[in-house]
Amino acid sequence: MDGTVLVADDDRTIRTVLTQALTRAGCKVHATSSLTTLMRWVGEGKGDVVISDVMMPDGNGLEMLPKIARDRPGLPVIVISAQNTIMTAIKANEAEAYDYLPKPFDLPDLMKRTARAMEGATRAAKATELPEAPEELPLIGRTPAMQALYRVVARVMNTDLPVLISGASGTGKSLIARTIHDFSDRRSMPLVTVTPGDLVDLEGPSRLMARARGGTLVLEEIGDLDADAQGRVVRMLDAPGEDQPRFMATTQISGAAAIQEAGLREDLYYRLGGAVIDVPALCDRVDDIPLLAAHFLARAERDGMGARSLSDEAMELMRGYIWPGNVRQLENAVRRIALTAQSEIVTRAEVEALLSTQPAAQPILGQNDSESLSESVGRHLQRYFDLHGDMLPPSGLYARILREIELPLIEIALDATGGNQAKCADLLGINRNTLRKKITELDIRVTRRRKLM
Repeated sequence: MDGTVLVADDDRTIRTVLTQALTRAGCKVHATSSLTTLMRWVGEGKGDVVISDVMMPDGNGLEMLPKIARDRPGLPVIVISAQNTIMTAIKANEAEAYDYLPKPFDLPDLMKRTARAMEGATRAAKATELPEAPEELPLIGRTPAMQALYRVVARVMNTDLPVLISGASGTGKSLIARTIHDFSDRRSMPLVTVTPGDLVDLEGPSRLMARARGGTLVLEEIGDLDADAQGRVVRMLDAPGEDQPRFMATTQISGAAAIQEAGLREDLYYRLGGAVIDVPALCDRVDDIPLLAAHFLARAERDGMGARSLSDEAMELMRGYIWPGNVRQLENAVRRIALTAQSEIVTRAEVEALLSTQPAAQPILGQNDSESLSESVGRHLQRYFDLHGDMLPPSGLYARILREIELPLIEIALDATGGNQAKCADLLGINRNTLRKKITELDIRVTRRRKLM
């Protein structure tokens, strides 16, 4: 790379790492912990690319993007943020940042994106006011699967492409459709949900188009439409006109299998699949369960059910359950326990009683008892790749996947050996010093219990 990069982050370690990496790549670097200093440099005409954190001691980096666009049209800004929620991705996209990366970011990936920006792949930033944020975030989750989903949602939001949203029941497909509409350029226009009854007669499409008035039409569970209704949707998609709405559809069957299993017409599937969003099941983002549970408990408290929180033992039970009904089932269960819990702290016994009334749990790693670990991991990885659509995941995938498998393996082995590191190292078949190094690297908390025989 050949050029100057302006780095703004209040974390000294991040400034040092980026400065060293960019300098080795051939760049000149100006680094600061102050947005005021960054804006002064921009105003002075310095820098070919900006890398900026969001939350800074003297302001919000996203709020500076419109001013940067006015002062330096075409200057690419890469936003990095530890506030890795859907709202951050949406705001970065709305403010037309060149790119957005959640922390912790992958350094080689950030370097590649910086190089592309330096080579002239710039976007014109414009000051677009985001509508007032809803009281509650429309999507909840910080796992890699949800971060990938946020990025796809942000990319397709202000395009006119039809969107096909696939995922199991209860994963939040309708929420995603509403989020795309509510934060898009069409947000002031109607959002119309289409049911099979809306398409039973020849006049159905014209009535829907009149209701939408250039807004968004969402066809829920597209596979439930019969052949005649699907044909009418195809003609609606092909109809020209100034008030043509944007089309989105949901389905529980992903990929081309929807053509066979859901009985979709091929021409309809390919017309709707301008952009495909695959929503992860809750069992594929277990680490989001505590965040979701806390969110639903807070909502229950606002609804007058009293303040509740889950004990550590109760939360572990919640994390270990498969949740076949996904987020919707989790929400219903949490609201039920908020209503019936005997005290402010929900106990393990109360969660056990709750889960005993839920559908029978299946192994969290697989869809059935016969699925091998390799098959389960393969299914998880395929879903991860599918979430990126026609783009590749960030580089460094091998190390990230090994780390995700390594962490629970060592934690469970330590628990099984009562925290005895010598026994754990022997169980795993690795050197004791290697185990100690892994415990430090992965920030694993070791608790000693009685020695095992």
